[in-house]
Amino acid sequence: MGVWRAARFQSSASGGIVPRESTTTPLLVSQLPAKRCMISFVSVLGRLPLVVGLALPLLLCPRMPAQTLLSSGQGPVHLVGSDLAVLEAQDVRKEINCTVTPQKPALGFDLRYHAGFNVTVPLKELAGDENSLTILFRVTPEGHDAVPAYFIQRYTVPSIVEDAGGDALLQGSLDLGEGKYHVDWMMRDRVQQVCSFYWDMEATLSAKDRDIKLEMPPGAIEAAHIEQFTQEPPVARVLDKTPLKIKLLVNFAPQNSAASTMRPQDTLALVSILRQLDREPKFGRYSVVAFNIQEQRVIYRQDSEDSIDFPALGDALNTVKLGIVDAAKLQHKHGDTEFLTELIQKEMSGDDHPDALIFAGPKVMLDASLPEEALKPLTDVDYPVFYMNYTLNPQETPWRDSIGRAIRLFRGTEFTITRPRDLWFSISDMVSRIVKSNYSRLSIRATE
Repeated sequence: MGVWRAARFQSSASGGIVPRESTTTPLLVSQLPAKRCMISFVSVLGRLPLVVGLALPLLLCPRMPAQTLLSSGQGPVHLVGSDLAVLEAQDVRKEINCTVTPQKPALGFDLRYHAGFNVTVPLKELAGDENSLTILFRVTPEGHDAVPAYFIQRYTVPSIVEDAGGDALLQGSLDLGEGKYHVDWMMRDRVQQVCSFYWDMEATLSAKDRDIKLEMPPGAIEAAHIEQFTQEPPVARVLDKTPLKIKLLVNFAPQNSAASTMRPQDTLALVSILRQLDREPKFGRYSVVAFNIQEQRVIYRQDSEDSIDFPALGDALNTVKLGIVDAAKLQHKHGDTEFLTELIQKEMSGDDHPDALIFAGPKVMLDASLPEEALKPLTDVDYPVFYMNYTLNPQETPWRDSIGRAIRLFRGTEFTITRPRDLWFSISDMVSRIVKSNYSRLSIRATE
C-alpha cells in the first residue's frame, strides 16, 4: 500500500502564513515565499509503521494566491465567503473523502502544549494531471471575548495515476497555552469540493503539577516551533557581586545506543533541559561541553558566556555521525570508558571553578566501569554535582548507568527525567541546592 507523506506546514497563529521568522504586520499571502517540501511514496506492511520500500520522491510546493488576506490578530480576518460559511456551519462534509484525526494537546519537555491533526486522503481522490489543496482552520479559546487564530496553507498536488492505491497523509501542528479550545477545520480542492471537521480540545495541568510554570499563558495559540536551536531572548538575571557559574556536560546521544540517528524528540528533550537552565535568573555564566559517547568525541565547547549559544550548538550537532568511529579508537577495547574518564578528569580539574557541575543525557551503559582510582583525586570538589538522566523508559534499564555511578563518588544528586514534570521539579530542586551551597561556601570564606 502506498502512503503519501507531506511535510508539516508552518502557519501563523496571528492569521498569516509566515516564514520561520514571524512577522507582526498583516501580509498578503502572495508576498510570502513558498516553502518547498518533499513528499514520497513508501510501502508499509499491513498496519505496522514499518517502511519496507521507497519509490522516487515527488515534489510538493505550497502555493499562496493573493486573494486571501489574513491579519496579525489586531484586526478582522478576511476570508472567502464560502470558506467562512463552511467554518460557521459546523457540518461535517465528505465531498473529499478525507479522514481527520485530531491530536490531543500534550505537554512537551519545552513546557508548551503541542496539538495538531493528521489527515488521510485516498490517492484516487487526488488522481489526475494536477490538483491543489487548501487547508484552512481556526482555533478559538474558550471565553466570550476570545479572539480566534487562523491557519492556512495551500498545496500543489503532483500528477497521480487513476489507479493509484494507498493514502495521502498531511499533518498540521500548533502550540497552546493551558485552556479549552474549539477547532473549525476544512480542506478544499481545485474544483471546490470540501472536507470539513470540528472538534474541541483541552490543555490542562493535573492538580499535582500546578506549580509548573508553562512557557505560554492560558488561552495563547502559536504556530509550532519547528526550529530547535534558535537563540533564547535575553534574561533579566538576579545577580549578586559574583554571578553563579554553571558548567554543563551534555551527552547528545539517542535513547537507543545502537541507533544510527537521533530522533527529534530526543534532541528536543536535551535542548529543553539546556533552555530551562539558560532561563534561570540566578545563573549568570555558562560553560557547555557537548559530547557524544558513541563517537568518543567532544562536539561543541563554550567557555563561560552569559548565555548558551544555541545556534552554534545546533551547527555543531549537525556533524554527529552515529555508528562511525575512528578506526584508531576501535583498537582500544574500552575506548568509550577511557574517553568518559578523561573527559571528567579534564573538566573537573580545570582552572575554572563552577558553582555547580551538571551532567545531562541518556543512560550510558558501558562494558567497563569508570576506574574509581582515576576519579578519587577529584572527589574533594566544594561545589555540588548533578546528573539529569533523560530516560523515556526507566523500566527497561532500572539499574544505575556509568555516569550515575561516577557522580556517587562526588556525592552527587541524580534526577531521572522521564516526563516534562520531572524536568521542571528537578531544576527547581537543583537551583535551590546550588544557591544554598554557594551561600554556605561564601559564609565559610567570610569567617576565614
